[in-house]
Amino acid sequence: MRLTSALKTVAIGFALSASGVAFAQGGGGGNAEEMKKAEAAVRAQDNVKSLEADPVTKLPPATVPADPQNIWDLDLSSGGRVRIQLRPDIAPNHVERIKELTRQGFYNGLKFHRVIPGFMAQGGDPKGDGTGGSQLPDLKAEFNLMPHLRGTLSMARAQSEDSANSQFFIVLLPRMQLDKKYTVFGRVIEGMQYVDAIHEGEPPADPSVILQASIESDGKPPVTAAAPPAAPAPSIIGTPAPTAKKPVAAAKKPAPAAKKK
Repeated sequence: MRLTSALKTVAIGFALSASGVAFAQGGGGGNAEEMKKAEAAVRAQDNVKSLEADPVTKLPPATVPADPQNIWDLDLSSGGRVRIQLRPDIAPNHVERIKELTRQGFYNGLKFHRVIPGFMAQGGDPKGDGTGGSQLPDLKAEFNLMPHLRGTLSMARAQSEDSANSQFFIVLLPRMQLDKKYTVFGRVIEGMQYVDAIHEGEPPADPSVILQASIESDGKPPVTAAAPPAAPAPSIIGTPAPTAKKPVAAAKKPAPAAKKK
């Protein structure tokens, strides 16, 4: 009963405050303490309701169920297949762009042209120098609340927020300063060791390559890098030792013929 009475008092106080009248605290110390607790509970409940009602501030789930239609497979020359969970729930247009280019074969053979240790590995540029893109128009930013953690897949862009096209980067270590400045659209769920093995450099002297990019529901088998040709096996037959050549004797001059008398 006392808590119910306190809630009513708080409600009245809010109404008075809204009309410009100062809120008057109750007389008894115990009653005032109950009123403070009740007021805090009401505010907390209001905050929860506002978060639920506002889709902008509502955090997306950290993970989603694995769906082959939204798993991007990258077969890398650095060792094997990387499986990436795409997130159309937070960046639908970016995911659709990746799927479209992938099914065109756009990413096959492209290099990781910018790989910074402890930061990220960037690829998806047909020019291989960070200035290229696809023939499709640039994308409007879909910044979201997903953080740039290890394994996060995010879209590279130029200075304009709406300049993402085909280039992407995979985060090697957390970089929260990138949050809400670049569009996160997925995260590595398997094969991060192959991302760690991508050759470093800006650009790398020997860049790692995307051998094949595919959407997992399309069922393409993994592609592996061709093994370097094996060195010839040593012969088990001994090589005969070279024989010494005998010196050739100088040809003798024929004796002069006897003169006829």
